[in-house]
Amino acid sequence: MSKPYLREEHEIFRSAFRKFLDQHAAPFFEEWEQAKQVPKSFWKKAGEQGFLCPWVEEKYGGSEADFGYSVVITEELDKIGAGIGGLGLHNDIVMPYIGEFGSEEQKQRWLPKAVSGDMISAIAMTEPGTGSDLAAIKTTARREGDHYILNGEKTFITNGYSADFVIVVCKTDSYAQPAYKGVSLIVVEEGAPGFKRGKKLRKVGQHANDTSELIFEDAIIPKENLIGEEGMGFYYLMQKLQQERLMLAIGSITASKRMLEITLDYVKQRTAFGKPISKFQNTQFKLAEMATNIKIGETFVDQLIVDHMANKNIVNEVSMAKWWMTDLAKNTATECMQLHGGYGYMEEYEIARRYRDVAVGSIYAGTNEIMKTIIAKNMGL
Repeated sequence: MSKPYLREEHEIFRSAFRKFLDQHAAPFFEEWEQAKQVPKSFWKKAGEQGFLCPWVEEKYGGSEADFGYSVVITEELDKIGAGIGGLGLHNDIVMPYIGEFGSEEQKQRWLPKAVSGDMISAIAMTEPGTGSDLAAIKTTARREGDHYILNGEKTFITNGYSADFVIVVCKTDSYAQPAYKGVSLIVVEEGAPGFKRGKKLRKVGQHANDTSELIFEDAIIPKENLIGEEGMGFYYLMQKLQQERLMLAIGSITASKRMLEITLDYVKQRTAFGKPISKFQNTQFKLAEMATNIKIGETFVDQLIVDHMANKNIVNEVSMAKWWMTDLAKNTATECMQLHGGYGYMEEYEIARRYRDVAVGSIYAGTNEIMKTIIAKNMGL
């Protein structure tokens, strides 16, 4: 089925990006999983080929590409593995804050290097005691003359270990009522006094994504690193979380399709009781159910992409997609692993890694319980 938001040039781009990943990512993926990090050399190669932040304006080094290119990049990255999704976070979750809310000076300072791969970005929302409740964060930024003094800790930060700059969600007014009106976004660059990283965190899956704690102890940050206005951070986050959750839904559908694909191949080759297990009715029904659910989900996500590109407010629908698609990916992983039998539990088989990698989808970018709360609120409940 053709996609309404993709044209021939998108498919030409896809072909080029797939060849790039086949040459520079796929052969090294296991190595990156062991190192728990994608090397900066790969980011630099991706930038040189125009695969980082293609939506950025030409005057800052980008291609002014539409959102369809971001969809293509997300899909092709997820076909390799969720562990290199840090590029997608950089492209379509972190840098859009600079692109839309940053000053001209900030755009000139950070966008060209983000496009070229000379700078890797991250965003720091989650804290040890605060997950989805962003208004309850404890990290503070106190203005002193030409600087902010930043104190606090962040955790579970994707790209946190390798990032050259981090957008930190913090409180510039701890007494604001309601609390979310005191939230601001401040960029912390590598080498800032008082800023240090914790060790790479050991995760169940997505091992190639470097994830770490960030620590701020009287960190000195220039006032020019404030994004937009003080107290507007929560509003900026709410505007951009729609795209973040949509990207996660796109990745989840891609992962589900990949898991179905490798399982179809496996059941046709594996025999039991004298015939391929694909010939058993239970196997056929399971695969038919998965294929149906994936097609329904993909159709819904495709429409959301069209609406998002038309700048429609689809927060409610994206909340639906985020929880449903991430749950779909987890259910698909479970069913596909079962159909692999004992081999599905072996690390040599891709389904084992996929099973690990999709587990976190229902947690990050706002838990699925938060998604259901948003939907219920919009239902008037």
